[in-house]
Amino acid sequence: MSASIATADTAGTLAAPRIGNTAAWLVVAALTALGCRAIVDLRINIATFVDSGRNAVDFAGRMLPLDFPPAAELLELAAQTLAIVVSATVLSVVISAPLAILAAANTAPAPGARYGARTVIVVVRAIPDVVMAIVFMRIFGLGAMTGVLAMGLHSVGMVGKLYADAIEQIDEGPRSAIRATGAGWGQQLISGVLPQVLPAFVATALHRLDINLRISVLLGFVGVNGLGFAIATAFKQLDYRRGMALAAVVLVLCILVELLSGTIRRALLRDTGEKAGAPLRTGDRISPPWTRRRLCRTGYAALTALVVLMSAWGADLDPVHFVSSLRGVGRNAGLFWPPDTAGMFGQLLGDLWLTVKIALGATVIGAVLALPVGCLAAHNVAPNPLVGKAFRMFVVLIRGIPELVLAVVFVVITGLGAVAGTLALSVGAIGLLGKLIADSLEEIDPGPEQAIRATGAGRWQVFFTGTLPQAAPSFVGHLLYQLDVNIRSATLLGVVGAGGIGFDLLSGAQILEFGLVTTILIMVFATVLVVEALALWLRHQLS
Repeated sequence: MSASIATADTAGTLAAPRIGNTAAWLVVAALTALGCRAIVDLRINIATFVDSGRNAVDFAGRMLPLDFPPAAELLELAAQTLAIVVSATVLSVVISAPLAILAAANTAPAPGARYGARTVIVVVRAIPDVVMAIVFMRIFGLGAMTGVLAMGLHSVGMVGKLYADAIEQIDEGPRSAIRATGAGWGQQLISGVLPQVLPAFVATALHRLDINLRISVLLGFVGVNGLGFAIATAFKQLDYRRGMALAAVVLVLCILVELLSGTIRRALLRDTGEKAGAPLRTGDRISPPWTRRRLCRTGYAALTALVVLMSAWGADLDPVHFVSSLRGVGRNAGLFWPPDTAGMFGQLLGDLWLTVKIALGATVIGAVLALPVGCLAAHNVAPNPLVGKAFRMFVVLIRGIPELVLAVVFVVITGLGAVAGTLALSVGAIGLLGKLIADSLEEIDPGPEQAIRATGAGRWQVFFTGTLPQAAPSFVGHLLYQLDVNIRSATLLGVVGAGGIGFDLLSGAQILEFGLVTTILIMVFATVLVVEALALWLRHQLS
């Protein structure tokens, strides 16, 4: 009797919260409080928007009507930009694929190789691409080569990590069967691993292509050719009609690339899912037959190879110039070492803290803006399919606007300083954070929602008790990822006067104080690593 009562009492008692989980939520609350405090310190309030209203009207008058360049010039700029972006993405894939094999736990030949590859991925991800562009500009000069190398190497940080994650998630059955036949390590990779991860590899490359297209605008401000350089030139000349017209072209290109990549990703997933368990009838053939599906795949592969070759030609990549420029690597690398503060270490610390405050404030404001947008973009939360599709398209539209263009607009409206950078990142967060929130809501278990709905609960009751609690841990991870992105972006937006340590970075490069550039790089690198470590710990505690 007493045993049954004790069991009942135990069963009816809620488990005590874990210390780590409680500490994680306290850290999240502290970060939120810091973000709110940053908004107050940066003086972002209603008065700021009221005071900037007249400037916004004046800017609209100077921006409209848009002044597009001649069609031939516009097509040349767009083609050059796409060629650089495609070449950079291909470079990142070529480097990331073998690096991911070494970084994945199930394919790494030795623990040392795995840790070394993981370290390389983290390091290149933490170094801002504009810093890489400044370094490569000293080695290779102005031109497409600088942009391809800067974007390509920085992309390895994201592409390599996602490739390694995809390899670690494969089904080990096919690989084990191939190993049982006596196949070597390389044969196992080609026959047992590559076919499983190829769709994920292609999808990741397409996603990175979309990101690099927006990054190309930023690199234009440090001399990389294409639409970004034309936009930078127009803004420096205060020709807002031409600059915003070119920015509109970038927006259209970003939307088209995102829609195209989304279509290809869905086709890949559908293709891998169809007839997965159906036997292949080959008769007496040893090689697979030329079915319609195989012909399509071969055609896609040939088309991809053609696009890559045309991009390398369109970007005017010169292997001879690349090899000859490598002779000056040692001499130019010496310019960046040792690090030097130029007698302004206190100012650098203050500007770094300002950059962190910009990122924190933008993350809080962006979360407030993105949460309702992301919820309404999720098909299981939107009141009807039309609303869901409309908000999905709105998210795509916002994602297509480069943050640097937003920063220039807000600099003109609110003036130079941190307010412009914070507002630009806040608006940009709607695109990334809104998409992540919508995806998380659509991936939850529908069981609790159906159970609560069966009790007669309304739409809002189902959302707050059945939907939101399941997605909350994912939301925290997304917010930390957005904070990580915002810290790097806030550094870069300083290039156009949007506050923070980015202005010191550009100034150091312009006056050839490369030791100062190295010091700023180390400071930003350390900050990004701290945020990534904190995000990793929080995700572990909340999972």
